[in-house]
Amino acid sequence: MDSQTSQSSQASQSPHPPHTFQVDLRGLVDLLSHHLYSSPRVYLRELLQNAVDAVTARRAEQPDAPALVRLHPDGGGLRVEDSGIGLTEADVHDLLATIGRSSKRAEGLEEVRSGFLGQFGIGLLACFLVAERIRVVSRSARTPGAPPVEWTACDDGSYTVRTLPDSARPEPGTTVHLTARPGAAEWLAPERVLSLARDFGSLLPYDVRVGEEPVTALPAPWDRPYPSPAGRRVALARHCHELFGFTPLDSIGLDVPLAGIRGVAYVLPAAVSPARRAGHRVHLKGMLLTERAEQLLPDWAFFVRCVLDTDSLRPTASRESLYEDETLAAVREALGERIRSWLTGLAAGDPERLTAFLAVHHLGVKSLARHDRGMLRTMLPWLPFETTDGQLSLEEFAQRHPVVHFTRTVEEYRQVAPIASAQGIGVVNGGYTYDGDLVEALPSVRPGTVVAELDADTVTAHLDAVDPAEELALSGFLAAARAKLDPLGCDVALRAFHPLSVPALHLDDRAARHEQARAAAEEQSDDLWAGILGALRGSAPRARLVLNHLNPLVRRISSLRDPELIGTATESLYGQALLMAQRPLRPADSALLNRAFIGLLEWATHGEGDR
Repeated sequence: MDSQTSQSSQASQSPHPPHTFQVDLRGLVDLLSHHLYSSPRVYLRELLQNAVDAVTARRAEQPDAPALVRLHPDGGGLRVEDSGIGLTEADVHDLLATIGRSSKRAEGLEEVRSGFLGQFGIGLLACFLVAERIRVVSRSARTPGAPPVEWTACDDGSYTVRTLPDSARPEPGTTVHLTARPGAAEWLAPERVLSLARDFGSLLPYDVRVGEEPVTALPAPWDRPYPSPAGRRVALARHCHELFGFTPLDSIGLDVPLAGIRGVAYVLPAAVSPARRAGHRVHLKGMLLTERAEQLLPDWAFFVRCVLDTDSLRPTASRESLYEDETLAAVREALGERIRSWLTGLAAGDPERLTAFLAVHHLGVKSLARHDRGMLRTMLPWLPFETTDGQLSLEEFAQRHPVVHFTRTVEEYRQVAPIASAQGIGVVNGGYTYDGDLVEALPSVRPGTVVAELDADTVTAHLDAVDPAEELALSGFLAAARAKLDPLGCDVALRAFHPLSVPALHLDDRAARHEQARAAAEEQSDDLWAGILGALRGSAPRARLVLNHLNPLVRRISSLRDPELIGTATESLYGQALLMAQRPLRPADSALLNRAFIGLLEWATHGEGDR
């Protein structure tokens, strides 16, 4: 006999009878309100959901049955009537008084389960979030001879059940009466009930009203006929403004029949951060499920907000978000493909609208193009990049330059852009988000294109060398300049380049900056860490200050004979080159700038006194 059988046998022979769990209803309501549901407002969704499911169940058996849901706020209370399947006394004991039991699992309803909104059987329990007493009067359509039955429950966990005369409920269906709990009457006020009903139930397939005010507004805006595409865009823009509070750049239809999805994606009119998770509105079989469905679209599609209706996605237990499963993953891919198709269509047939879109959301398209070579190929003539030739697409830039040089950081680009441009070197700034990756991917979609990362050695190699005799004559000056900058990890070179107005160019690369950071950390570390960091010392090239031999100021400085003055002037050129490159200054660099400025002032005032 295995252990499981043994335990079962022991349990059956035990003299003590089994016990059932006792449920503290007040504690359970507190748990629901603080941990399962985001707001008491969901009580109305549960009421609508139960009513709609009851109508769906009745229509499965009686297709011609009325499909009505009526809500009547009445000063501190709410009455909800439906023409649904109704309940017998046995159903009431079995379904309403058993927490966790769902009427969707009841006998005879399995065949229409797919038409139900609810899945978890919590149902009326959520109404205790706003009510201290719930009274249900119901008459079964499945058992015509059964009398009406009344179930009354209080938030202390007690309930009563009794049968009523036929006159209490002549027709099949259910009426739910809520009595507001202290402090919650506002949730049952007529204006609040109407607002919540329209928010949750505007796409429900039945006739739902609050008093005489209609709740449903079918067909949905994206399914309505319009006289022209322009008229459709205007109507959807109005819908977007009412729903989300902004006027979209464009709207994208999200018709995915295989996934049971109909809806629309609205393109945001302003740029947003890729890290911002946009909330989307998702209706499940017409009932609003959530306004914050973050995982509905691929990460790259952060420039749209969606509203859609689906019958295929699964809700979580709170029915306020989507369950992450294979179906949701497939829907996410299908919706992403729909947005891709929209972009491709703009590129092929509406370049003006595409240009307006990219002026705002090029970052989102670049994010997509990183992983989708087809999209990169399509967008090559359109995506803007910062280059030494101005704002250009990669396609146009590659046509102008046999080699597409790029930098990996904005700082590197700022260092080399003016000089590279003057030397005829085309450079793309790859320091912005996604740009470097896209430049490197260019040969995969444009065969024959040569892409090369631009570093300090490449720039220096394109600068004209100084006549050897002239450089030899300035060897003393160069030696003094190098000695001054050596403690800063910077070499000095002499070249001739344009524009003439630039006296000096500071060049480094990531390897040189890493070496500078390592050396700075080594200076501030104890003996153990200094030894470890010293062992990491690399042979990477150091930063380089390239002096422009064509610049008049550099020529005058190179003719100085005073070593101290040469050092001060060199420090000044070094600091000015750093500022021109818009590089962040280290503490040592800031100290150097202050020292050079004071030194030049002292030299200038000393010379004036001598005169």
